Amino acid sequence: MTLHEAIQRVLEQEKRLLTASEIAEILNARKWYSKKDGSIIKSSQISVRVSNYPNLFIKSGSHIHLNGRELKPILKKSVAPVKQKVAKAKSIATASTLEVTEIDKKLMLEKWFIPVSQASHQLPDSPGLYAIRIAKPGNLKASLRKELGNRGHNIMYIGIASQSLKKRLGQELWAKGHGTFFRSLGAVLGYLPPKSSLVGKGNQNNYKFSPKDEGKIIKWIEENLTINWLTLSDNWNIEEDKLIKKYFPMLNIQGNPGALREVVDARNKCKVIARG
Repeated sequence: MTLHEAIQRVLEQEKRLLTASEIAEILNARKWYSKKDGSIIKSSQISVRVSNYPNLFIKSGSHIHLNGRELKPILKKSVAPVKQKVAKAKSIATASTLEVTEIDKKLMLEKWFIPVSQASHQLPDSPGLYAIRIAKPGNLKASLRKELGNRGHNIMYIGIASQSLKKRLGQELWAKGHGTFFRSLGAVLGYLPPKSSLVGKGNQNNYKFSPKDEGKIIKWIEENLTINWLTLSDNWNIEEDKLIKKYFPMLNIQGNPGALREVVDARNKCKVIARG
């Protein structure tokens, strides 16, 4: 039995959403798949194999389920167990098969979000949608904390990855390239790009911070933000537009009726400095 066949078997028998760590633990216990060197199966191996077989598996944030199957959602344990009827979560295939309410349940429900610090090895190399929340609003300056309170949620940003969530979020969260969210966040946190650093560059908007400041911003992101993502094969722009217009994420600018002037001004200040 191959590893992906073993993962399929686990999900078919468990009939619920599982994390890569849970799948690895089950496989190590049941011995359905053994590595040649005899070492234990790690969660990172599960994540990589799942990402390599998008026709078989769907990743919703940190959770995995079979493509085209209905699986039970994970429920938080209550202090006093009460029997309740819980609707099964619909498996996600493509954006064209989903209503925005289904995307809300899978992408935007806060219980599916995980700390950014735990996400890097789980991100799939597939297109999709992602959402970023702040777990510790107290670490924002007062004006931004107030704005979050006015909006009634802690959603910072909603975005799309037309080719690869892994690559896109590498840009947005770890400065591996040009990330719109990373630039906006750095700007509102008060960081500035090196003076005249865009002189001679073709794109006069993609300012970057110094390596030292990038490191500080990345540390702040990993300590304060949570993320969830959803692999989708098409219609990313349509679904992103619907979600932005519904939630008014604080750091989204384009297509956001609730775009925050403070964010726009902070970004413009960075552009002026970088352009020299």
